Formats: sequence, structure tokens, C-alpha cells
Amino acid sequence: MAERSTAAVDVADNSGEQPLTAHAVKATADGVDTQNGRAADGPMPEKDGERRSAATAAPELHSGHKLARRYRLEECVTRLDGFSSWRAMDEKLRRAVGVHLLPADHPRARTVLAAARSSALLGDPRFVQVLDAVEENDLVYVVHEWLPDATELTALLAAGPLEPHEAYQLVSQISQAMAAAHREGLAHLRLTPSAILRTSTGQYRIRGLAVNAALRGITSETPQRADTEAIGALLYAALTQRWPYEDDAYGLRGLPKGVGLLAPDQVRAGVHRGLGELAMRALANDGATASRQEPACTTPEELSKAVAAMPRIRPPEPAFTAPPEYQQTTYQQGSYGRQAPVGMPTAPVSVPLPPPPPLQSRTGRALKWSVAALLIAALGLGSWQLADTLLDRGKQGTGETTHTEQQKSDDSPEKKDPVPLSIKGAAEYYPDGTPQNEDGVSKTLDGDSSTYWRTKSFVDGPVLKIKDGVGIIYDLGSEQEVSAASIGLRFSGDHTTLALYATDSMHPAKPVKEPKKIAGTTTNDTTVNLSAEKPVKTRYVLLWITAMPKAPYDDFSSAGYKQGITDVKFKG
Repeated sequence: MAERSTAAVDVADNSGEQPLTAHAVKATADGVDTQNGRAADGPMPEKDGERRSAATAAPELHSGHKLARRYRLEECVTRLDGFSSWRAMDEKLRRAVGVHLLPADHPRARTVLAAARSSALLGDPRFVQVLDAVEENDLVYVVHEWLPDATELTALLAAGPLEPHEAYQLVSQISQAMAAAHREGLAHLRLTPSAILRTSTGQYRIRGLAVNAALRGITSETPQRADTEAIGALLYAALTQRWPYEDDAYGLRGLPKGVGLLAPDQVRAGVHRGLGELAMRALANDGATASRQEPACTTPEELSKAVAAMPRIRPPEPAFTAPPEYQQTTYQQGSYGRQAPVGMPTAPVSVPLPPPPPLQSRTGRALKWSVAALLIAALGLGSWQLADTLLDRGKQGTGETTHTEQQKSDDSPEKKDPVPLSIKGAAEYYPDGTPQNEDGVSKTLDGDSSTYWRTKSFVDGPVLKIKDGVGIIYDLGSEQEVSAASIGLRFSGDHTTLALYATDSMHPAKPVKEPKKIAGTTTNDTTVNLSAEKPVKTRYVLLWITAMPKAPYDDFSSAGYKQGITDVKFKG
């Protein structure tokens, strides 16, 4: 493998830099897709066939220029090597977007257009989406999403190494996303910390798929290996806050010169052992040695499977905050029962007031007689109740039945509390022939609230219009009296409408009808507790959802009306 030389690349990157107009913002780093006024990422070392073409002068544009009578340029964040990157405003949809610009006669213009269109066809929400790719008026421009609430991994690493659960989420989500991209024939080739964004919901998204490399003319004969090593470097940096090579990069210090690639736990104490070994397996092609003689990971798919094979790393427990110390009263703070520390001022001691003298007036005497009369009446009543009890016992001996016993015999048996019902199986119910997520049904039974069955994301809502509903049928193994259910939902908000129905099989031939309804409700919360007015005897229970709240982008779907089921429990 070619030796890395950051200095050489710095010269090549800066050779094409052009001065900005008076209204543009001067770029300070080699990068693209910059947000919040920051330059994207530092120079990327060349390796494995990467090549750069000669710089071409970037178009001289200024803030306020409008593309296609729609995209108004607002701030230039990068101007380098014949192209420029801008933050812009889509005036038609009133949202911020990012725009890459380069002359139509730029030697890489055709490659950039092809890369942008291929990336747009992928449509995977784990990547920052390409919205438009156009050649117009001697310009080529690529429009992509702009995520104002996202944070670059560069900024996260500047604050310190990531804790194990966060590092696990990083490598898991990035490796899965890149495995999906490579299955479609797309590579990134520039997976740097600034290409990774963490959203406010904790999801990681990748920007610049295929486009970032095309803008710089970067290619590789082994793209899967190159992307796998890049993910390994990101994981290594997340665990150690050090870049796994000798040269400093992306705001991180490199490793000591001449010692080679050290294992993460040799760089920083307390590194999670499994994650450290995983980073070395991903970097094995770059001079690392895989631990425990495990094979190196050479593709994102292999790395994704290695992550999945690891014991799951759970998030840290929330820190316990002790309640404030109980503020005692002045009397309790006195010296009674404790000795004041030497040299400390003694708190004043409150002496209780003596009781008031007995009442000697005419009113006092009247009060005494009243109390005495009440005591006498109470004693008389107690004697009468005792005698009545003894008489009742005598009647029982002669076979007579008291009124109290008759009342008890007339009452119905006491109602028993419902007990948990075991679920033997489950299957998704989709009478229209279009399932939502059949593989995720079992996740509603695993007792883990972090796993879930999900619906697709719908444009219209909250009430579903394109479908009658979505749901899951649960098999209780035999007929049971179902009286209650507890259901965990993934998304809160306005609003979720769901109901339970008794069905005749796991795959009913006809749609479920209203008379078989067990219970139902509408909620804005993530926990639902249902109780039936009268227990219903059935073996199969359908959980049917007909309205869902609007939720943001997550791992598998874009923003829209959607819902997920985390846990389901029945009682009877």
C-alpha cells in the first residue's frame, strides 16, 4: 500500500484555490457539505489508486445568486480545486439545502453528475440525500439535504472519546449503511469524521456518498476495502480520540512516529475490549494485526456481521441525583441527641413552653362534665356491642344464621386479579397484501424495549388513508380469557389509535369485524394499558393500528406518519 503523505496532498489541494468575491465567505479547509459555517474536513491522504486532476477555476458566483430560479446561494463554505460548496435556500420549499458548483467544462463534471444521480437512486435515509443534479448555463450543480440540527463527528471527537455504547452505535450504523451502498455498487472513498453527522435523535447519517470522491477525483481499485478501513479509523478515533496514523488529521493527534499502529487499549486506558479488537480487524489491511487470530474484515458487509456477532452494549444507566438534605426544624437542629462540633457555634436551643394551667373557670368545669358524659356514653355503647356479639355466637351454636352471613352468602365470588398470558407466536396481518416489517414481529416479544416492529412512513395522517390499518396477530397457544393488555409504542405525539380484536386464526381469510373487538383507545403517549369491559375468550388476538403520529427520520424510514411496537403483554 502506498505510504500516506498528508503534506503532499495539502499542496495539491491548495493549488487550485481561488479568491472569493467580496460577498463570499473564504474557505479555510479542504472539504465539502459544510454546515453551520464550518469548513468540512481536512486533507484526505491519497491511497490505493486515488488520483486528482488539475484544478479548474471555480465559477465566480456571489451570495444572492439564484440557480434555476429556485436555489438562492447564501454562504460559500468551501472553494477549492475548481469547485465550490454553498449553503443555499430552496425558495420553492422554503428549506435550507447544500449546493456543489463546478463549471460544465471541468474535467470531473461528468463524473460528478453520474455519481450524484447514482447516489440519489439509492434513496437510503441513512445517507444525506441528493435532491437534484443539473447541468445548466455552463454550470453543473448538485443539490443535497442540509441538516441544521446535526453535529459532525469531528465536533463530537473534539469534546473527547465516545463512551462504549455510542461508539458501538457509530460502527454498527455506519457499517450497515455502507454495506447496503456497496450492494448497489456505490462506494464513498472519503469516509472522514466530517462526513459523519449525528442527528438530534442519536442517528448517524453519512453525507457525500460517491459525490465527495468524484469532486476530488478520488478512485480506488479496492473500494470495499478502502471504505472498511475508513470505518475502522473512525471507530479507532471514537475510542481513543487519536487518529490511527502518524500524521495529525481532522483535529486529532496522530500516533507516535515509528511505533506502528497500536491497539486502542495501548493508547487509552479503559477502552472497550471488543470494540478495540473490532477496530483492529477493520484496519488489518492497513498494517494492523487482528486480535485472537480472528480474520480481518475486508468489506463493510463483513464488518457489519462482526458487529452483530458482538454482545450488545447497552446504554449507560442514568446518573442518580441524590435528593437535597432534609431541612430540619430549629428544635431538631439543637443539641438534643447530638454533640455540637468543637469550635463551631452552637445553634440556639428552643425550650418548649410549659403547658397551660388547668381551666378553673365555670367554662372549664362545664367542659370537664361534657367530656365525662361522652366517656360514659362510649363505655355503654361498647358494652352493648360486646353483648350483641356474644348473642350472635350463641345463635350460631343453635343453627341460626345472622344477617351478616346471609349477606355474604348472597354475594358473588370475589373477582380475581388478571394473570399474565404467555404468547406462543406472532405474525404480521396485512389483508391488502402489503406487509410493513414481517422480520420485526418477534421484537415485540423479546422483552427489550429498545427493539421494535415498525411501520412504513406515510405521507398522510394521523388517520391512515391509503390502508385500512396495520397490525400483528398474536397466538396465545389455546383459548384464553383476554381481559387486559400492555403495549409499548416507539413514537409519541398526536396521535395513535389502536384496538384489540379476537380472530379465528393467525391468517384470517376475512377482515376482522367490529363485534369481535376486545378493547381500544387513542393516545399521545408511548405506553398503552387496555382493559376489556368483559373478558373475551379467544386464542388469537389482533393488535390493529388505524392512526399514527408524525415522527422524525430514524434508522429505517424518513420523517412521516409512522409507529413502532416495542413490547406487547396480555392478561386474562
